[in-house]
Formats: sequence, C-alpha cells, structure tokens
Amino acid sequence: TKAFVSTVLLQLEGEKKLSLDDTVERWLPGAVAANGYDGSRITIRQLLNHTSGLPDYLGSLQINGPYFLNLNPREAYPPQNLVDVALGMRAPATEPGEKFGYSNTNYVLAGMVIKAVTGEDAAAQIQRRIIEPLGLRDTSFPTTDPALHGNHLRGYVLRAILISDGTVSNVQVTGSAGAMVSTMDDLAAFGRALMTGKLLAPAQMAELKTTVPVATGVGYGLGIERMELPCGKSAWGHNGAVLGYFSEWLSSEDGTEQVLHTNNEFHMLAGTPGQAHTGKAMTDAFCAL
Repeated sequence: TKAFVSTVLLQLEGEKKLSLDDTVERWLPGAVAANGYDGSRITIRQLLNHTSGLPDYLGSLQINGPYFLNLNPREAYPPQNLVDVALGMRAPATEPGEKFGYSNTNYVLAGMVIKAVTGEDAAAQIQRRIIEPLGLRDTSFPTTDPALHGNHLRGYVLRAILISDGTVSNVQVTGSAGAMVSTMDDLAAFGRALMTGKLLAPAQMAELKTTVPVATGVGYGLGIERMELPCGKSAWGHNGAVLGYFSEWLSSEDGTEQVLHTNNEFHMLAGTPGQAHTGKAMTDAFCAL
C-alpha cells in the first residue's frame, strides 16, 4: 500500500498541486500538535521516507491488542484517531529528518494529505490514478468492508499455542498504511509500471529512488526500499504485512527482473520461519535471474 500512496503524492507533486517539502501543518492544520510533536516541522517527504520521528500507532496496545485479537473487524478507526494514539505514545526521540524510523503513522498522515489536496480519500485516488489505468482487476483498497472476495488465500494467526483464522480483519486499522488487497500478478504489474517510469515523470522517479540509510546495504526511498543482496545484486521492493498475511516483492532497477512471494501467516511478528524460508527462496530466485 505504501508504494501506491507514495506514487499518488509524487504524481500530485508533478502536477504542481503540492510539494513534498510542504509541511504536514500546511495541509493538515492541527493534526500533529501534541506531546512535543509539531506538524510545521515535518514535511510530506519525511512522512514518505519515515524520517518524521513519529511513533508507530500499531505499537500501542490500545490499537495492537484489539487488532491482534481480531475482536471487531468492523470497528471504526478514523485516521486522526490513529495519529492521536501515536502522538500520545511518547515524546519525540529524534528531530524530523534526523534518522529513519519505520512508522505506519507516516502513511496514515500521507493518506490524509491526499484527501486534503484532492478532496478524495486515498483509495479513490489510487483507484483512478493507478488501478484503473494499469488494468489491475484483482486489486482493491477496502475502506470499511474487511471481507475478501473471489479466490483467495486464507490468512492465519498464531496466538500463544492456538492458530486462528485471520482472513477477515480490520482494514481501518491499517488504512493508507496497509489495507490494500491484490494478487501476485497485479502486484508484479504495478512494480513493473512503477520501476519503468510509466507512473511517474523523471523528476519524481529521482525522488522516489532517493534513499535514507536504514541498515548496512539497505536504503529507504519514498515507499520503496533498495537492498544489496548477498549475491551482489541490488533490488528495489517492499513488504506488506497485515493480520494473517505477509507479502514481498523485488524488482531490478529497470523493472525487467522481478520475484514476489507471499505467506498466509502473520502474527504481528516479522522474521518467523515461514517468512524467513520463503523470503530466502525469493532472494535466491532473484539472484539466479
């Protein structure tokens, strides 16, 4: 979802409707103004490359607990409420722009910016700007209905020693940070279009691929990540994880080489054996191309 959201904001910049260096406060007055956080010091670019310093609301038991237990898949979670939970988690630990810190709060705010600029939810803009032009018939952005339709994997969640069905889970919790539903073929088509410049002008492509350091051999751009693989090749991509599901895609710089994988298990923990094994298989396959 993050790559789709970032693409829309980059398109809006290319259309001169905003600048990635606009502050959050400009478009969302008062949305980030509590516990020492100041939206007038955080830019849209810092949201997209996760250098805003904002905490991740999914780390709060207030959100994480009910979501993990899947108590009410249809409970309403207005985006500003999620942001408010994040702001109340702790005081700022870093200055905006100082360092990378992955936070879903950034992309909830990014979706709010899209609505402020266009008058439409991120889901509607993504539908019109990306899903329809690319013919992604099996891709959607649910905003209220958590049910999956058609042929699909069932998702599973491990709680203590019990495995539960997590196929239907709350989409409002992740929203513009991760609620999208797709297939391997559609995700590959989006990745090719993105990396080959079909969705963004050259100036915005350069911004997309301008990274901040995450770890050795890893840099984060705007909704996508660049990785140096053990075999010596480099790849762009991103993972996606919601209750019961984990997916990931890799692409070469020019979009001609791609490998994707998906798991039907996610327990709010990354790096489980299933994820590690299929992730290694994905990396090995990409290196063999």
